[in-house]
Amino acid sequence: MHSLDWLAIGGYVVLLLWLGFYKSSKKEESKDFILAGRKLSLPGFIATLVATWYGGILGVGENTYNYGIQTWFIFALPYYVFGFLFAIFLAPRIRHLPHRSIPDHFKHHFGHSAGIVSALLILILASPAPYILSLGLLLKHTVGWSLQSAILISTGLSLIYIWYGGFRSVVRTDILQFGFMFAGFILLLAFAWGLSDAPSTLISTLPERYFDPTGGNSIQYIFVWFFIAMWTFIDPGFYQRTAAAGSPSTAKKGILIAIGFWFIFDILTITTGLYAVALYPNQDAAMAYPELASRILPPFVYGIFLVGLFSTIMSTIDSNGLISAITFGRDILLRIQQKEEQENETEYIRKGLVVMAFIAVLLALSIPSVVKLWYVIGSIIVPGILLPFLMTFTNIKLNDRKIIPTLLIPVITAVSWFYYGKIIGNYPGDIEPFYPGLLVSIVLIGIWKK
Repeated sequence: MHSLDWLAIGGYVVLLLWLGFYKSSKKEESKDFILAGRKLSLPGFIATLVATWYGGILGVGENTYNYGIQTWFIFALPYYVFGFLFAIFLAPRIRHLPHRSIPDHFKHHFGHSAGIVSALLILILASPAPYILSLGLLLKHTVGWSLQSAILISTGLSLIYIWYGGFRSVVRTDILQFGFMFAGFILLLAFAWGLSDAPSTLISTLPERYFDPTGGNSIQYIFVWFFIAMWTFIDPGFYQRTAAAGSPSTAKKGILIAIGFWFIFDILTITTGLYAVALYPNQDAAMAYPELASRILPPFVYGIFLVGLFSTIMSTIDSNGLISAITFGRDILLRIQQKEEQENETEYIRKGLVVMAFIAVLLALSIPSVVKLWYVIGSIIVPGILLPFLMTFTNIKLNDRKIIPTLLIPVITAVSWFYYGKIIGNYPGDIEPFYPGLLVSIVLIGIWKK
């Protein structure tokens, strides 16, 4: 790395910390700490929603390098569909509610214990572990640190300003990172295009399998990812930003506009991923983007691109880190110790931040694959919490006394199916764990609805 690259990275870190700590205080009120006073503007809403959605950018590069445009069909298209449905049917209703989190939502509908159990599931779902791993791998590759050191440093840098500023700090830094993530990939695409032919020529240059929507995988595998994208409905980041929006229309418009930015960013990332295959085959797929950039970008421009990668990942780490801290500290620890929230909510959230960081680091070190982390977490947790959450917006009423097993039995089913498949070498009937988990959830709701 050239000294000009280090200059770009150093400037980014200084700006990030300045914005993170700007007007932050250890005495931040809990309502501001969690939702920034419910005054989030449309530009801020769009920037923070778009930036936090791409933390696994190295996984996107890895999948594109291996399977081509399949990436768009499993990591992009389904999320546009469910993001649109969320904007139309859920966002305005969620913004009208007084709740500050999904566990608040469950507590209101099903009682104190349901709030705690749902918080346990959300804690796993919102873990920043996949993104901490991504940033650790990137630092290891570009700077040469050990993976353990890179993970620890990236965790500390990404979460330190949350301690003081909470959600306000997340939004301020996300606006900066939104700009850098687009700038980095626009520069990379421009230089790749200048070095080679137009993107349309990639169709004739690369093997046909790179333009197969399935990428050579089964249709069932593709549909599992499509169903996992229903994660959007119960994504705590979506819920938090919707609840924090200045108005219901801000939330609805913000999501619809964000879908447009996601589409643009997906085109940038998938096209540059295909350029990486065409120009430099037989390299580490997980490092497709930084390898391509290191070979074709001049000094300082390469540094700007790395800043774009860092921004894409860190914007998700700080967002999920805050949500995990809120979930553990406020929605679990505080509610176990006392029935109602008190004035010391923020202190419990900060305790949760420390515990969450420790757990996320352990997860990142134990499952060193970003895509695998996504897949395992989504396949196991989504079947348990998805339908009970969506039922609260319908006329179908669930049995309060049966809500805990309704949440947990599908998760236990998916976990059992997952480990049984690992033991025998394949899943029974080649059926992925997500399906039996969701089926059990449907059956339980049908049996126990009021």
